[in-house]
Amino acid sequence: MNPIFHAIAEHGLEPHAPFDLAPDGKLMRFRVRGDKPGSKNGWVVHHTHPVHSGAFGSWKTGEAHTWREATTTPLTSAQQAEIQRQLAEVRRLRQAELQEVQAAARAKAEKLWGRARPATNDHPYLLRKRVNAYGLRRLNHMLLVPARDVHGTLQTIQFISADGSKRFLTGGRISGCYCAIGKPVDSLMVAEGYATGATLYAATGRAVAVCFSAGNMLAVARELRLKFPALRMIMCADNDLTPGNPGVTAATKAAQAVGGVVAVPNFAGVHHG
Repeated sequence: MNPIFHAIAEHGLEPHAPFDLAPDGKLMRFRVRGDKPGSKNGWVVHHTHPVHSGAFGSWKTGEAHTWREATTTPLTSAQQAEIQRQLAEVRRLRQAELQEVQAAARAKAEKLWGRARPATNDHPYLLRKRVNAYGLRRLNHMLLVPARDVHGTLQTIQFISADGSKRFLTGGRISGCYCAIGKPVDSLMVAEGYATGATLYAATGRAVAVCFSAGNMLAVARELRLKFPALRMIMCADNDLTPGNPGVTAATKAAQAVGGVVAVPNFAGVHHG
């Protein structure tokens, strides 16, 4: 078995079925075990010279890993330089492939958004969270939350089922994208989840940008600061009450980057997410 497949499996990206992998430095896509039929979210690049090495990842999760076979012989400076050159080429190939993957996701998002109908407040998730549907759509039992960039382009969609489970359209760009609720006048709030954002908007009447996760708050804040240089920006942190409190940490970092302020709302008795 090609040794790179052991590394792929160790990271939870084992291929659904064996396949031949040429050590030609080209990016190859494959179906990850557990993914739906027809999908090719996994990707891998393999080299055998100067040593067995490569890179692999998943368009579904966004992860990327590099790998090199362990050797007892130290690499020469020329070999090290060749490996660095190969890694630079992998980054170039991955970026080119990423653009294609994101373009396909945009097209699929537009198609699904066009098929969906405006959501009403009677969706089970909205009823349970006690919030309204602001600019959302519904397709069968799924609630569709749009993730747009600062230019208004629909990049991907978050799907929320009746039981509250969430997923994104595979391959879509999320970084720097958000769901806008209301129009900003003198201030703009940035929150993680849709229900939290909708709750804030209903309570204050201030515009909210839902950034979907703590990890995306900084990117969204920076994009919005470029678009609205004079607005007062309020990072509304999720108070995670876990080690390191990632929600407050992310909100603080984003506020510092854009000259904003941090708010930690008291959601006692209110469902949020």
